[in-house]
Amino acid sequence: MAESFLFNIATIILQKVTPFVKEEVRMTFKTDLKEIQDTLNNIKVVLVDAERLQHQNEKLRRCMWKLRDIFYDAEDVLDEFECEAVRKEVANHPSASIQVRCLASCSNFPLALHSNSKTGHKIKGINERLKQVVAEWNSFNLVQREDNRHVNRRDMTHSFVNCSDVIGRDVDKEKIVNLLMKPNEGEFIPVIPIVGIGGLGKTTLAQFVYNDEQVAKLFPLRIWVCVAEEFDLARLLRLIISSTKRAKFDDSVVPSESTLDDLQSLLRRLLANEKFLLVLDDVWNDDQAKWYELRDLLKSFTDLSENKIIVTTRNLKVAEIMSTNNIHPYQLKGLPNKDCVTLFVKWAFKDGDERRYPNLMSIGEEIVDKCKGVPLAVRTLASLLFLKTDRREWISIRDNEIWRLEQQCETGILPTLKLSYNNLPPHLQRCLAFLSLYKKDYFHHSDDVILFWMANGLLEHPTQNNEEWEDVGNRYLNELWSRCFIQDVEHNGFYIKFKVHDLIHDLALHVSQKECKMLNSKTDSIDEEIRHLSFCADQPLVKVPQALKKQKQVRTVLLEQSSNIITDHLSFVDFCVSNFKYLRVLNLRDSALKTLPDSIGNLKHLRCLDLRGCHHIKKIPASFYKLQSLIMLKMKGVPLMQLPDGMQSFIKLRSLEESIEAMHLKGIRPGCWSCLQYLGLIDCGSSESLFEGMQYLTSLRSMFMYNCPKLVSMPRSLKFLTKLQHLHIMECPKMNFQMEPEKEDKHLQFSLEFFGLGSIALKDLPRLLLEGSAFTLKRIWLFRCYNLEVLPEWLQNLTALEKLEIIECPKLPSLPEGIKHLPALKHLTIIHCPTLKERCQGDEAADWPKIAHIQNIILI
Repeated sequence: MAESFLFNIATIILQKVTPFVKEEVRMTFKTDLKEIQDTLNNIKVVLVDAERLQHQNEKLRRCMWKLRDIFYDAEDVLDEFECEAVRKEVANHPSASIQVRCLASCSNFPLALHSNSKTGHKIKGINERLKQVVAEWNSFNLVQREDNRHVNRRDMTHSFVNCSDVIGRDVDKEKIVNLLMKPNEGEFIPVIPIVGIGGLGKTTLAQFVYNDEQVAKLFPLRIWVCVAEEFDLARLLRLIISSTKRAKFDDSVVPSESTLDDLQSLLRRLLANEKFLLVLDDVWNDDQAKWYELRDLLKSFTDLSENKIIVTTRNLKVAEIMSTNNIHPYQLKGLPNKDCVTLFVKWAFKDGDERRYPNLMSIGEEIVDKCKGVPLAVRTLASLLFLKTDRREWISIRDNEIWRLEQQCETGILPTLKLSYNNLPPHLQRCLAFLSLYKKDYFHHSDDVILFWMANGLLEHPTQNNEEWEDVGNRYLNELWSRCFIQDVEHNGFYIKFKVHDLIHDLALHVSQKECKMLNSKTDSIDEEIRHLSFCADQPLVKVPQALKKQKQVRTVLLEQSSNIITDHLSFVDFCVSNFKYLRVLNLRDSALKTLPDSIGNLKHLRCLDLRGCHHIKKIPASFYKLQSLIMLKMKGVPLMQLPDGMQSFIKLRSLEESIEAMHLKGIRPGCWSCLQYLGLIDCGSSESLFEGMQYLTSLRSMFMYNCPKLVSMPRSLKFLTKLQHLHIMECPKMNFQMEPEKEDKHLQFSLEFFGLGSIALKDLPRLLLEGSAFTLKRIWLFRCYNLEVLPEWLQNLTALEKLEIIECPKLPSLPEGIKHLPALKHLTIIHCPTLKERCQGDEAADWPKIAHIQNIILI
C-alpha cells in the first residue's frame, strides 16, 4: 500500500515556516503563517498514532492523504518566499555584476509586488483548507505516542562483498566450480545458469565462484557484466568490452558512435588467444533469438575449447533458453535453517553477544523461520534488530501483523522487507522511496542522489559543527547501507557508488505509488497526486503522453540516457517548462537537444539541472541567469565556448561540473559560489589556466579535473582552499605542481584526504599540499605518471596515510626509506611497475624491510 510520508513532510514544512514566523519584516503574512505552524505542530504530535491505525481505518487514511496535498501546497508557497529571498540576495550581492543586479532587482520588481499579493491569498487558502480537514482529523481521537524509529550504528565492513562473509554456500560453490573444471563438449561455449527467486543470493554465489582461487588460475581473463532487463546486443558488447578492458588495464577508447562491426572487431582483438570466464548477471531476456545473436557472435571469434559462461536469472525459462544441452540449470535453494540462524546472529548481534541474550535468540529463531530461507530477508530483519535488547521490540517484529499480508510477489518476501521499512525513521523511508525513480541494476552516484534528495527537501538541517548538507546525505546513505537497503557499495574518492537490490527497488515502488512514477510509452494513466517522474526506454516516446498533460504539480523529471527515450526533445522540454512551474529537478542527460528554450528561466524553483552528455548544445539562453535557486549544475560534455552570463548569480550553487572551450576561464568574484562543495572541469580542450579568484571558493571540498590537455599549472591560490578534501586530476599531461612552500606558507594547514593523479607528466609530488595535509591525508593514488622518478623522503611525514596505490609508473626505482615509519599505512598496491615490484616481492627483496609491516600488499 502506498505511503503518505506525512510525518516527514510535516517536519520539513515546520523547518521552513519557523524562520518566516520569526522574521519581523513579513508582518503581512505573519499571523497566517503562525496559524499554519501551530496547526502543523498539533497534527505532528499524533502522527505516529495515525500511521499505526491508518491500515484499519479507511476514513483516517483518506484524511491523511488530504493533509498531504495541503502540506505540499504549503511547501510550494514557502518555497516561493525562499526564491524571493534569493532574488533579493543576488540583487544586493556585491560580487554580482551590474547587469545581473539590475536584472535581478528591476525586471522582477512589478512581478514581486504582484507575487506577494498572490502569495498572501494562497496562504489564507491553505489555512482555510487546513481548518476544514482538522475538524475531521480531531474526530479520530488520536493520542501522542513516542516515535521509537531510530538509527542504530554498526560496523560497515560487513556490507562489502567478501568471500569470508558468505554463509552456507560452500557446497553450491563447489558444484559450480566443478562444472567449470569439466572439459567442453559440443560446438558452443558451455553456459551454467544459476536460477532462483529474488533475494536468494544468486549474485553472491556467482561472486563467490568468480573470486575463487582455482577459478582465477583456470581463467586468466574473467569478465563480469550486469545485464538487467535490457538485452540489446550493442549494449552488451559495450559492457563486455568495458569489463574486459578493466581486467586487462587496457585504455583504448570505444567511440560512442561505434557500429556493431566496430564493437565486434574490438572485442575480437581483446579476446584473442584468451581463456575467459564470462558472468552474465541478472538476465531477464526470454527472447531466444536475442540470446542466439550474442552466442553466435561469441562463437565466431573465440576458442570454444576452454571458455565458460555463468548466467544468473530469476526465470527458469531464461535459464533453459541459455543453457547448453549437457548442462542443466543450477536451481539455487533457500539456505538451511542452521545457516540462516548463523546469518541472523552475524547481523543482529555484536560478536558473542547472542550468548548474553538467550531469550532474544529464541525469538530470533522464530523470526528466521518466517524468512523461508531467503538470505536477504534474514539479513534485513537482523539489521533492524541490531543493538536492540528490549524483548518487547523483538516480539513486536515476530508477531507483527504484516506477516499476514497477502503475498504480493513470488515468495512473500515483500512483507518481510516492508517490516524492516516500517521501522526506518521517517526521513529514511522517504529517501528510500525516491530511489524507485532510478533504474534497476545500475550503479548510482552518491553525489547525484544526495543533491536530488536535497533539492526535494528530504534532508534534515545540518546540526553538528562544520556539518554540510552533503554530510547529512552521506549519513543517510550509511544508515540505509547498515540496514542492507543498498548494496555493492564502492568508494571512489569523493563519492560512493551503490546499487539497490531488485527486491528493495520493488519495495520502493510499492511504497511510493502516489509519490513517484516510472513512465514508458505504454503508460496511459498517472495518479493526480504524483509529484516525481522518471522515464524508461522500452521504446522512444514520439509525443508527450496524454496522461502527463493533466499534471501540474510535478517536481521531478528524470530522463537519464534520454537519447533513447524522447524523440522530440525540444518540444518535450518546452512542455515541462510550461506545465511544471514547481519543478525542482530536471535531468536531460544524454539528450539530443540543440538548445534550451528561453522560457527555462521561468523555473524559479529549479535546484538541479543535469545536462551531461548534451553534446549538441553550444549556447545557453540569456534567461539562464534567472535560475538562482540552482544547487547543482552539471554540463559535462556540453561544448560551451564560455560560461553563461549571470553564472555569478548562482549564489546557492553546491555542485558544478562543466566542459569549457575557452582559453582562459572567467574569474570568480569575492563571495560568489561561496557554497560550492564540488567543482569538476572535464574535457576543457582549450583551457590553459584555471579561474582567477579560486581563493574565494572557501567551501570547496572536492575538485576533479579530467582531459584538460592544455592546462599547465595549478594556481597558487589553491593553497587558500583549506577545506579541500579530495583532489583528483586525470589526463592533464602538461600539468605541473610547482607549488613549493614559501616563507609565508610555513604554518598553512590543509584538509586533503584523497589525492589522485593519472596520466600527468610530473616528476615530483606537490609538497605544499601533501605535507600540509600530513594529519588528514588517507589515500594517494598515482596512475600512469610515466616521468615520476622518485617518491620524496618527506612522505614519511604523512602520518595519517592509510592507502598508497602506484599503477604504471615504470620509472620509479624504489620506495623511500621513510615509508617504514608510516604508522597508519595498511594498504600498498603496486601494479605494472617492474623495477619496483622486483624490489618489493619476497623476503629477500631490497625494499621488503620497508614494507613488511603493511597488512595488505598487492604486487602485479
